[in-house]
Amino acid sequence: MKRLLDIVFSITGLVVGVPVMLVCAVLIRLDSPGNPLFAQIRVGRNGRLFVCYKLRTMRAGTPNVATHEASRASVTRIGQVLRKTKLDELPQLWNVLVGEMSLVGPRPCLPSQVALIEARRARGVLALRPGITGIAQVAGVDMSDPERLAVLDARYVGDHSLVTYFTLLFRTVFGAGRGDRVAS
Repeated sequence: MKRLLDIVFSITGLVVGVPVMLVCAVLIRLDSPGNPLFAQIRVGRNGRLFVCYKLRTMRAGTPNVATHEASRASVTRIGQVLRKTKLDELPQLWNVLVGEMSLVGPRPCLPSQVALIEARRARGVLALRPGITGIAQVAGVDMSDPERLAVLDARYVGDHSLVTYFTLLFRTVFGAGRGDRVAS
C-alpha cells in the first residue's frame, strides 16, 4: 500500500511541481552559474547505489561531501530559500516514482559515509527504501552523528505503518525538521 501511495503522490507532486521546479531553476541560474539540477550518487535500498536528484542549492564546484561537511559559504542565496522551504527536494519525486526512494524513510547517504552505512546495516535500516523525509529529519537530527541517526532510522524499521508514514509526511509539510545543516 505504501508503494502505491508513493506512486500516486509522486505523480501528483511532479505534475504540480514541474512549474515550480522550472521557476526555481531560473532563479538558481540567475543566482549562480551551473546546472540547476544536482545529481549525486547515494546509497539506496540494500546498499545499492542510485543517482539522487535535487535542485542545486550550493555553488557549482562545491566538493562532493556530506552536507554537514560543506561550508556555509557554499550555499547560494536562493539555495538558502530552497533549503528552508524544502523545494530543493522536489526532483526526488522522480526517484520515488521509479522506486529508488520512498516519500518516507531514512535519508539516503553518500557512499563515503561508511560509519553511517555500517551503523544502518547493523540495524537493518538498509532493507528499506530511503526517503525524502523520515523520523530523523522531523526530529532535526542530521547525518553528522551516524550512530544517533542510525538508531532513529531503526525506529522506522520497526514501525513503518501507514499512520507513521502520514504522520511524518504531515509533520514535514508543516515545517518539522531542518534536514542536514551545512558547516559553519
